[in-house]
Amino acid sequence: MSMIILFPVLVALFFLLVHILAYTRIVEHLHICNSTRKALYFFLFVNMTAILGYVASRYLFSPPKLLYFFLSLSIGVGFVLFMGIVLYEFLRLIQRLVPFQEEKRRFFKRSSDIGFLALGSTYIGAGVLEGSKEPAVHYVDIDQKRFNGKRYTIVQISDMHIGGLIDKAFVAKSVAAINRLNPDLVTITGDLADAHIDILKDAVGELRHLKSRFGTYYVVGNHEYFHSIDDTIAYMKELGIHVLENSSLKIDDFYIAGVYDLAGFRADTHIPDIYEAMWGIPQDASTLLLAHQPKYIDYLEGFTPSLILSGHTHGGQIWPFGYLVTLAQPYLKGLHSLGDNRHIYVNSGIGFWGPPMRLGSHSEITCITWS
Repeated sequence: MSMIILFPVLVALFFLLVHILAYTRIVEHLHICNSTRKALYFFLFVNMTAILGYVASRYLFSPPKLLYFFLSLSIGVGFVLFMGIVLYEFLRLIQRLVPFQEEKRRFFKRSSDIGFLALGSTYIGAGVLEGSKEPAVHYVDIDQKRFNGKRYTIVQISDMHIGGLIDKAFVAKSVAAINRLNPDLVTITGDLADAHIDILKDAVGELRHLKSRFGTYYVVGNHEYFHSIDDTIAYMKELGIHVLENSSLKIDDFYIAGVYDLAGFRADTHIPDIYEAMWGIPQDASTLLLAHQPKYIDYLEGFTPSLILSGHTHGGQIWPFGYLVTLAQPYLKGLHSLGDNRHIYVNSGIGFWGPPMRLGSHSEITCITWS
């Protein structure tokens, strides 16, 4: 089964299981009246239907923006239900293990059920509020003493996920914010779009207005493989953006290189190749490498780029899912040392995937001073 079909099928099956467990393991055990229980059952049914609508909208149709907001929000509710199942099972375990008297047991059950529902509602509200905030500029100073006092300003954006709620106005506003930073170069580290590029040309086309001394450089992320990666790459080149396809070039006093995403191994196309990307770069040269996933550091094959820029993780996007991300990725967000005078920076993403929610992470435009 191709990635284009497998991914939405797995998403739908996962959330279907979550909703079934939410009813059988939570709703059926809540200390509530039957009418409220029926209302919660109806809510779960509607939310699961909305999730199926969201998945379909990514591939089959483009709903109005307001409808898309509620469809995408259903994904966030699904994640909250998943965490709620774990929390509620823990509360039930306490009730069984702690030797409460029957009256105290009923009080604990009633209180914990009320608190559980209130916590879930507050969590969703806080996530939506944080997700609605505009991306903030995050300033990072990386002093490697490489350029004899010269300093380069690099603006990085990642994981914009254009499509749905991330529209032309969002891209235009982001471009204006980047241009105000007066960068030497702009880098885009993958997951740019979440639909076929033909649908998104007006929005993606705003990137042609990016201004910098040395231009804009782009590498694909895993989501580009879902929506005709060749068409996306071709359109980015039409915009005058440098697409790094296991390739490199020299910019002033350093080289910039970029690789395809690790998803290429599963898709069996556009496969990352560090040897091809670093070909012709002197071993002692200062090198900036763009690689969508931070775990690409495990595929460097002995090459030692001076600075690696990555994304993919969204900084966890919604707490506590960052802990799950760290099971697959070596770094969640921010700046990290890779050894003597070498670093990787993991961008938390300028957009979001799925629900318009963030909690414990912030959308960002990164302004890096590299010296």
